[in-house]
Amino acid sequence: MDRRSLIKHAGIAGVLAAGAAPAVHAQAAVRWRMASSFPKSLDTIFGTGEVFAKAVSDATGGKFQISVHAGGELMPAFGVVDGVQNGSVEMAHTAPYYFYGKDPTFCLGCAVPFGMNTRQMNAWMYEGNGLKLMREFYAKYNIINFPGGNTGAQMGGWFRKEVKTVADLKGLKFRSNPFCGKVLEPFGVIPQSIPGADIYPALEKGTIDAAEWVGPYDDQKLGFNKVAPFYYYPGWWEGGPQLDLYINTKAWEGLSAEYKAIVESAATRANITMTARYDAKNPIALKQLVGSGTKLRPFSNEIMNAAFKSAQQIYSDLNNSNPEWKKVYADYAKFLADQNAWFRFSEGLFDRFMQQQKL
Repeated sequence: MDRRSLIKHAGIAGVLAAGAAPAVHAQAAVRWRMASSFPKSLDTIFGTGEVFAKAVSDATGGKFQISVHAGGELMPAFGVVDGVQNGSVEMAHTAPYYFYGKDPTFCLGCAVPFGMNTRQMNAWMYEGNGLKLMREFYAKYNIINFPGGNTGAQMGGWFRKEVKTVADLKGLKFRSNPFCGKVLEPFGVIPQSIPGADIYPALEKGTIDAAEWVGPYDDQKLGFNKVAPFYYYPGWWEGGPQLDLYINTKAWEGLSAEYKAIVESAATRANITMTARYDAKNPIALKQLVGSGTKLRPFSNEIMNAAFKSAQQIYSDLNNSNPEWKKVYADYAKFLADQNAWFRFSEGLFDRFMQQQKL
């Protein structure tokens, strides 16, 4: 019986039983390196890169192997764009807003202050124009991107002292993402850009006065509650930050169609897994933090409103000065406005009601 007849009569199960392997097993072995921007100690954000690599390996019978390297192992945590662009590594796992200094347009592929939440970001990427527009932007960096995780809305960070008013922010040395820092600069905040692994010692030594990372689960593992008592919320600068898997264009084009499909599928799995892990682990960690003395505080309306106004001014300035930003942001802002109109009538009211109930 020839192979085509075998497939017709037996289906895939029969093919496997007869020893005729699917096309992917005929592919050549591939070995890639992934440079992560995150410390190995975090099983959530660093671990998502490992989830992706394992999914690729499992789907190819081990023929496509990707080794995952923590920030600083192969290159600095904030050097991964250069690494992928010049081909030093085949791929990276990072938060695009780290690269605000290269071009603020990077941030639209991750999170901007008062921007999309996780579901809205996924909708824009997968069903809107998000992935298309960001890939057009990344092309000049020799990169093709895939959504590679989302933390969900983050916390506002750990502070040595209370910040009740805008005046309380003056002179504050605050570790945050670069775009958040830009929004806060008019209020006298001194932004600090520090990789995750270096935040605790800086906060402990007083090099910085406050720091934000992700949320309760990671923050507890990193020990921030030991050196700063006040835990603020929400992280208005990242309501749904998407992490990205960056792949060198030449490396991507060198893959077979089957391997490309596997990479895309594995990236989707990684994207879903990160959000699920944080949603499952953050509530438990927050209870433990509060139980050990952490003082939860909401940002005041004064601070929130001032930050919102500052962010809108920056967006207006970028629209006038940066054509790349203007092109992507126009679509982003319209999609967000439509999403908020919809969520107002569904998710928003439902969530507010349920959060007031005792279950």
